[in-house]
Amino acid sequence: MSIIHKDIAAIREDYCKYKLDEKDVLSNPIKQFQRWFDEARHAEVVEPNAMVLATVGEDGFPSSRVVLLKDIKPSGFSFFTNYHSKKGQAMAKQKKVSILFFWPELQRQVRIEGWVEKLSSGDSDEYFASRPRGSRIGAIASPQSQVIADREVLETRVEELTAEYAEKTNIERPAFWGGYLVSPLRMEFWQGRSSRLHDRIEYVFQQGDWIIQRLAP
Repeated sequence: MSIIHKDIAAIREDYCKYKLDEKDVLSNPIKQFQRWFDEARHAEVVEPNAMVLATVGEDGFPSSRVVLLKDIKPSGFSFFTNYHSKKGQAMAKQKKVSILFFWPELQRQVRIEGWVEKLSSGDSDEYFASRPRGSRIGAIASPQSQVIADREVLETRVEELTAEYAEKTNIERPAFWGGYLVSPLRMEFWQGRSSRLHDRIEYVFQQGDWIIQRLAP
């Protein structure tokens, strides 16, 4: 093993801040997530709503990227993006996705697997209208995931749209952009513990109810 590889292998953190027990969790995993999310915000975790969204393309390869959670609903977790993007095209063909939250400040992660579907036009319109003006123009300007010649192409398009909408107070949501909802079938709450003996509490949705079980670390 090279010296560089030894340095990488030596990077480790002993997790000892908290513990997680079956008797301490709520019966509903979305409510349990809300509890942990509130604690992450209170702990001033940087962007606690940042999550890794994993999709599977037609070629069978998984693809992951960081997106931002925008709402916690009783039925799941919502985010917004371009429907024509790589992830949008993947979700149009394969509805099974996973999302992952990692909050190192609390030594916690949450893994979620479930089905994804588009949010209603009303929900997408409402969120789009709440975005900063520059973000709305950016969403319209960017042909997300497509190859472009250079950054100037994108900046020129933003300038054109900024001029076009200069006299308009309302910028309508483009039809190719909107929200998704991930409805979970499986959720795991992971709490780091000392000597890598982590606590892993899993919820599995079976026959209309959530089953709670412990997984070995």
